[in-house]
Amino acid sequence: MEIDKKELDTAKQMADQNENTYEYIHKLDKKFEYEGQTYESMHFDWGKLTGKDGLAIENEMQSMGTPVVIPSLSGEYLIRMASRASVEGIATNVLAALPIRDYNKIRSAARSFLLKTELY
Repeated sequence: MEIDKKELDTAKQMADQNENTYEYIHKLDKKFEYEGQTYESMHFDWGKLTGKDGLAIENEMQSMGTPVVIPSLSGEYLIRMASRASVEGIATNVLAALPIRDYNKIRSAARSFLLKTELY
């Protein structure tokens, strides 16, 4: 599987525009409620992740029968990464239940972080 050049360029631009590449605060388009908890924004600290987190995500996905070939292209990997980076401790199932627009923005922020760290 190859990385799409246009997608890579977009991710680089997003990463370059973000002054603090280790943090991302996502303001939800509208309040989101899940199992009695209401969310207006979500804070992700990519800098707190370690290699152990990456390995744990890969192991979790393999146990589900979903191998990870390229983490930056795997929605399953990226959303699990976002869950682990969540300052609020937001579970993967909460992120997966978000409206697609919010989900995609969070997934793209995780992808941008990964691509930037792989390239620079």
